[in-house]
Amino acid sequence: MKQKPENIQKIYLFLTLLNTLAASFIWGVNTLFLLDAGLNNLEAFAANAFFTVGQVIFEVPTGIVADMWGRRMSYLLGTITLSISTLLYLWAWQVHAPFWAWAVTSILLGLGFTFFSGATEAWLVDALAATGYKGQLEPVFAKAQIVGGIAMLSGSVAGGYIAQVTNLGVPYIFRAVMLGINFLVAFLFMKDLGFVKKPNNGILRNTKQIFNTSIDNGLRKPAIRWVMLAAPFATGVSFYVFYASQPYLLQLYGNQHAYGIAGLAAAIVAGAQIIGGMVAVHLKKFFQRRTTILLGGVVINTILLIIIGLSNNFWIALILLVVWGLTFAAASPVRQAYLNGLIPSSERATVLSFDSLLGSSGGVVIQPILGRAADMWSYGTSYIVGGVFSILAFPFLLRARRENPPSDTIGK
Repeated sequence: MKQKPENIQKIYLFLTLLNTLAASFIWGVNTLFLLDAGLNNLEAFAANAFFTVGQVIFEVPTGIVADMWGRRMSYLLGTITLSISTLLYLWAWQVHAPFWAWAVTSILLGLGFTFFSGATEAWLVDALAATGYKGQLEPVFAKAQIVGGIAMLSGSVAGGYIAQVTNLGVPYIFRAVMLGINFLVAFLFMKDLGFVKKPNNGILRNTKQIFNTSIDNGLRKPAIRWVMLAAPFATGVSFYVFYASQPYLLQLYGNQHAYGIAGLAAAIVAGAQIIGGMVAVHLKKFFQRRTTILLGGVVINTILLIIIGLSNNFWIALILLVVWGLTFAAASPVRQAYLNGLIPSSERATVLSFDSLLGSSGGVVIQPILGRAADMWSYGTSYIVGGVFSILAFPFLLRARRENPPSDTIGK
């Protein structure tokens, strides 16, 4: 039976739902989990940085796996790796493990996510093309963002309150179980449509060929390169803003053990993600170029982070955090459509993984710096410094705009 584009979208959205739900059980409490294990702010965000180190190390290799052996294989390996590393994280918390154990486990968590990053998006775009999809990509990515936001909303609230009525370790058990369910669904329904397996010329030769070609179709193309080089600042800051919001909002709230508030904070960001996905579909009515949206998003988010850092009121900080999440979320599908319009199918997973690698590299450097700023001064000051880092993405996006690539024009 021939698949239809509508079926491909349904499978993609369901996988997004399961994957995000599994991950989000811990998103509302992860920083509190690390601090409860005896780490200070610098160590906690250094552990998060090692997670992004894992992403930096393995992004391109796992992208090559997806381009050589299939996107489905990569996705299945991701569910297995992430489930095992989540249980190792739980073990480290139970025994109050030394920092090196957190670093190693965080790297393995990063490995698990890299199996998903480029492969899932590449699977969708290739399968849509193979089934005759003629529409634009923004609506599909926007729907996925809405579904992901709903899953994050549900998972982060549930995780926060589960931790409050049990302990901080139980959400990690829920995550591991949900990943097992995710594996079964992907195994049964995810088929590599439109994917052409590389001839078997040897692993090393194939790997070198895919990597070199992906560089030619990625960083060596100015229109792609400048958008990719903006990613370390936007992504690195966003990692910190999200995870630091847990202890920062609890501090402003005045109750360090109100784990439900931490989960609620993550859920509100998820709600902003849902609305942002809805808004993204309609942005094309008001803007002619995608880079206009991306540049505006950088400016708005920089201003918001500085104001959040200056605020001493829980409700004001919470509302501004929602607006920050909304702006970031509305720009994400636009960025995805911009890049996918310039990347050939044969190297799509590797190029997208390289893009994710650059974003993660920003987290490796920026998260510990901002964590140290929080230790030395305050969470508010660290948000102000984060705003300074955020605006550094602007000149790179401006260079991309000057290249005037076809995918920059909305409707192409």
